This record gives sequence, structure tokens and C-alpha cells, in this order.
Amino acid sequence: MPHRKHFPLILRLCLRSFRDMNYKIILSKQLRQLATALCLIWLGCFTCVTAQDDDEVERVTSNLIVVNVTVTDRSGKYVRGLKQEDFRIFEDGKEQSPDTFSAFGAESTPFAAAILLDTSGSMETRMSLGRAAAIRFLDGLRDEDVAAVYHFDRKIELMQEFSYSRDLAPLVFELKAQGMTALNDAIVRAATDLTARTERRRAIIVLSDGADNNSSASTDKALETALAANCVIYTVDMNDPQGGGSQAFLQQNAGALKKMAEKTGGRYIATPGGKELREAFLQIAEELRNQYTIGYRPLNKTRDGRWRNLEVKLATRPELTPRARKGYRLPKEK
Repeated sequence: MPHRKHFPLILRLCLRSFRDMNYKIILSKQLRQLATALCLIWLGCFTCVTAQDDDEVERVTSNLIVVNVTVTDRSGKYVRGLKQEDFRIFEDGKEQSPDTFSAFGAESTPFAAAILLDTSGSMETRMSLGRAAAIRFLDGLRDEDVAAVYHFDRKIELMQEFSYSRDLAPLVFELKAQGMTALNDAIVRAATDLTARTERRRAIIVLSDGADNNSSASTDKALETALAANCVIYTVDMNDPQGGGSQAFLQQNAGALKKMAEKTGGRYIATPGGKELREAFLQIAEELRNQYTIGYRPLNKTRDGRWRNLEVKLATRPELTPRARKGYRLPKEK
């Protein structure tokens, strides 16, 4: 039987085979049936392997806190090869006992990513840049990672389901910039969808100018939903410096994007576009490939809905810098 790590690649090849059958050649009925049977066999094997490995993957439950950590050295390079015993977690200043750690994932852990593309009217001059950046990000993913693509203006629409595909859906190229901006609602939608994913490592990548003016959810609500889903948010500021907005307006929008990234342990990227934008998305993909995932059960079991501050330290490697989410809330008991 093929190794588990090969199944994402097999699935991608299946999908591409079907695409080729649909658009490039006409196969006989017998060949189509054979191709379908092979895919079902591969899928069946994948299901069996996944079921056998369930003991290795501890599902995120209401009292399991998942923290994704990026570690860099003094030169900003990602640090690999760290072990669970290298990490210390502090909650409201109190160190959590190593006995509370119940899950640890190194750099090879697969992740699920949701790309949110702002298609509101204020993005009219930046649409092509946004699409190019999304393609660049997909190209940088590993075979075992999955991604979905959403667009948002006054509404949110899923353009591409979570999949192993690295091809941007054709409909994305037909999108036009129009309407208002529901950025907060888009984050809530993506975080909610990511909650249903089995991957412990989850990310939301936002391409927007940050000018939310049509959401029913507040920025704090969007943040809390993302944190509850254990999502790291990466925000790419797509503001057009030549767009005519005031400096105060641009700073306000940038501030909203920075807050989302910093609170969840992600990164805010200000880029004028072009080569810098393409490189920014390669950097995000690389960072996601070099994170550590820690799951622990907090010593404080009280469910009071209060914000709890988190801090990750590396006791054995003080010269390294960890970056992670700033905190979380445990929902109140009903």
C-alpha cells in the first residue's frame, strides 16, 4: 500500500486526470469506468490509513488549546528541529506544566489555508495583483496542504473548495471590483469553515485594503472567531498608495489589518505590489511550513469567558524568538 504521505499527491493526480478527461480528450465508457474505479480504490486506501492513524491525531476539543508557533533566529531565519521540551507556555503569567501538553507537531504537520480576496470597489486597481498573489501562494504549498479561495465585497462567496489543487478556479479571473467591503464577515466565514477541518494547523490569508464598511461582525468578533478556530491570520495590505486616500484613512485601515495579524500570531505585510508582493506570499507559505503546533489543556479550568493572555518562551534557547497567538477565551458555561 502507498505511504500515507503520498495520498495527497495521488488525489491531485486523480483530480487532474478527470479534468483532462473532461476538457482534452473523449474517453470510451469503459476507460472512464476504469479511471473512476482506480480513484475510488485510492480514496478507500486513504480512508483506511486515516482511520488507522486517528490515535496519532488528537482532535481539538473545547478544553484543548492549540498554539501554532513560529521560531526565528537573530537573522530572521526559521529554526527547525526543536522538540516539545524546548517550549514553555505561560497563561496569564503562570507557566503551564509540561504534563498539560497533549499534542506536539513539528514542521511537517499539514495545514489548511483560506485565501480571502477583497473584490470591493476600493480594490479596482489592485485586482490583478491580488489574483497573481493568490496563485503564487498556491504554488508554494506542499502536496499534503489544502487551500480554499473566497472573495468578498458586500457578500462572501466560496470560489474554490478546500482541495489539493494548485490551480486557481477560472471563475476567480472573471471577478470585478464592486460594492462595499465585508472583511470581518469574511474572516468569520473562513474561520467557521476551517473549524470543520481535521488539520490542527489553520491559516487565513487576507488580501485587502482593510476598509471594512459592510460587516455585521465587529473586528473583535472576527478575531475571537478566528482564535476559537485556532487560526493564524496573515494580512497583506493592498492599499494603493496612489489611490488618493488620506494618510489618516490609510493608517486606520492598516491598523485593523495589523491587529488581526498580531493577535493571532500571524504577520502583517505592507507591500506596494510587483516583486515584493510575490515574495511576500512565498514567505507566508514558507512560514507555514516551518511552524510548530502545541496542544495543551490549561491548568485554569474555569469557563468564565475572560480573555487569557498567552506567552510562548524557549527556555533552552533564549537567543531564539518565538511568535504565537496572544491569547484566547474559554466560552462561559451555560
